[in-house]
Amino acid sequence: MADVLSRVGERWTMLIVHTLGDGSLRFSELRREIPGITQKVLTSTLRTLERDGFVLRTVTPTVPPRVDYELTELGRDLLGPVTAIADWAARNYTRVVQAQRDFEVRTKGPEAAVAAWADRCGPDAVPRPRGSARDPLDGGE
Repeated sequence: MADVLSRVGERWTMLIVHTLGDGSLRFSELRREIPGITQKVLTSTLRTLERDGFVLRTVTPTVPPRVDYELTELGRDLLGPVTAIADWAARNYTRVVQAQRDFEVRTKGPEAAVAAWADRCGPDAVPRPRGSARDPLDGGE
């Protein structure tokens, strides 16, 4: 059971499953939709998800070949818990960030907290709830 939990709880697995929840996508589309994922990591994770029965890879014999990825029945079954976790992460993102900042200030001082935050986060660091374009950090405006 630990190996299955390790696979489904992995960061890239959850993001790929969440992204494929809206339907079939090509490799390049997946890569565009998942900020920060490298081609190598996406290829490796998709291969593992296909092996484990979560993702179906379909090759259409065109020039160049078209390769699409979609969730299998097992992958769609995993989508519910993954979506719940993604939605929780989006709702609680600012609380987690604040806890991290508070910890940095307590342990290293305010200057270190600002530097650590700048190193960790970029423009794509904020997760989005499924089906929502609202930025959780904008205060609802």
